[in-house]
Amino acid sequence: MSGGTPTAAGAIAAWHDALAADTGRAEASWVQLKAALDRDGIGFGGRPLCTVLRPRLLAPAEYARLATALRALMRAFAAAGRRAAADPAARAQFRLLDWEETLFGWETGGLEPSPLGRMDTFIDPGTGTLQVTEFNAETPAGPFYNDAIARAFEQLPITRAIARDWWVRPLHAGPGTLQALLDHYATWCGVHVRPRIAILDWPEVPTQAEFRLAQAHCAAQGIACVIGDPRECEFRGGRLWLDGAPVDLVYKRVLLTELVQRTGLDGAVLQAVRAGAVCMANGIRAKVLHKKASLAVLSDERNAAWFDADMQRAIAAHVPWTRVVEARRTRTPDGTEADLLPWCEANQDRLALKPSDDYGGHGIVLGWTVDAAEWRRALAAAEAAPTVVQDRIVLPREAFPGWGEDGLAWADRQVDTAPYIAHGGYVDGVLTRLSTEALLNVTAGGGSQAPTFLIEPRA
Repeated sequence: MSGGTPTAAGAIAAWHDALAADTGRAEASWVQLKAALDRDGIGFGGRPLCTVLRPRLLAPAEYARLATALRALMRAFAAAGRRAAADPAARAQFRLLDWEETLFGWETGGLEPSPLGRMDTFIDPGTGTLQVTEFNAETPAGPFYNDAIARAFEQLPITRAIARDWWVRPLHAGPGTLQALLDHYATWCGVHVRPRIAILDWPEVPTQAEFRLAQAHCAAQGIACVIGDPRECEFRGGRLWLDGAPVDLVYKRVLLTELVQRTGLDGAVLQAVRAGAVCMANGIRAKVLHKKASLAVLSDERNAAWFDADMQRAIAAHVPWTRVVEARRTRTPDGTEADLLPWCEANQDRLALKPSDDYGGHGIVLGWTVDAAEWRRALAAAEAAPTVVQDRIVLPREAFPGWGEDGLAWADRQVDTAPYIAHGGYVDGVLTRLSTEALLNVTAGGGSQAPTFLIEPRA
């Protein structure tokens, strides 16, 4: 980051120099890292989830600036969420589907809808400006993968060599995740007790290894935790049951859309939630802020009165211009008014189309990568399903080292800074995703997850 904030540039250079100065140590570090990842099953598509030999390095001041910026912005998200809960007309801007609107009424107020969250952001390397492209308010993945990779990095020969001259501290996300779950449950039931936790998702998902890491973390804290398929749950006797025992707290890793598609609205999990028989995190109402339309709600001039002056400054600074694709007049990024659809057609080189409720880069069309005919087709399709159009932002790139058949090599990768948000209010850990492709996700070409470390010189 710029603006006088100390950066980790010196530490990054020192890390790279240390790797280049001793390629034997670099190779040993890669062999040790890969063995640790293989042991824990931390992979994606048959390859290690982490493919680099350096963590994401941040100076403490950089992390503090990131946390401060997002804390202010989260107040704006919370205000939008409260407005959506209280006013059906306001909620309509989030483009809930009919079944989502039905489910919305099954949860009452009082509970934080997103005790666990993750914000996808990009930091402009030239200006230090933080730009938010998505708020994963429903099922933020990766915290326990992050911590396992961080523990592996702590033991690497290269890390121990760097630690002679630098304080190196990993940013763990698992402890904050579990504490947010326990606090959420205590609010739900009115007392601090240890719940029996069920991690629910489909057995075929590639993140089962992370669920086992989460289960082990719970066990280390003396907390019962079971991993299961939502279809194996039963709702009987006023309780949700799995593996022969009642469940107190659902750590929902399955997407709500998929849960409804496979089990229907009358499935055991949702019926138990509706009856107030089980606590679920994140809850049904998290879906509102999870939708990318929430960014359009924040940045739309029609909603400015929803936010106080501090919130408006945070939105202006950190939320790129975003609108739901529809026929209307609106303010454009340069401040003038225009008919939205013709303006979008004429300005494709600066715009991206994104389904309001999807993940993994599915359905995203980057205007600067397609021809005019394909852009027009994408715009027409966007009118038929909830879709947002978003102004292009600067994607930061950093050189990261890796080990391959030819030995040590560096590659420029785009860097996604994705802080974990606890209780919808503050940063507690950071997931870093890297890619050599235009869309950042671990399945993309050159995709990798990397742990995030704070680093500063030893005195």
